Amino acid sequence: MDIAALVSYLAPLLPQLLNIAAGTGDGGGQEGPGFGQRIWERLRGRVEERPAASEAVNDVAENPDDEELRTVLKVQLKKLLAEDPGLAAEIGRIFDEARSAGVAGTVTTVTASGQGSVAIGRDVSGSRITTTTRSAD
Repeated sequence: MDIAALVSYLAPLLPQLLNIAAGTGDGGGQEGPGFGQRIWERLRGRVEERPAASEAVNDVAENPDDEELRTVLKVQLKKLLAEDPGLAAEIGRIFDEARSAGVAGTVTTVTASGQGSVAIGRDVSGSRITTTTRSAD
């Protein structure tokens, strides 16, 4: 299983997943949080048993875009899943389902820099992209 892809998928969902687990939120009927919730339900108990893993999850939930914090979470999940091959296989199956449903997969990071720049992460069709080089005075 690609732990980096798993963390990239879970990171933006973690605030909502932690709220759901605490009883203060719901899945919103969305496919993404649904698969994420299934994964988190399997991982949660094991994560809570490991203070370092629990701290890593909370840190990423507070700062989902922080790559350094995501790296710490990757290491913790790698250790946790290495200790429990059955859990790793189960998480892998759910993550594969999410990928098949099109809600998880390859993460592409793009950066647009400069006036009139456009950044497109993957595919664009049926859209018109307009840029300007005029200042917005």
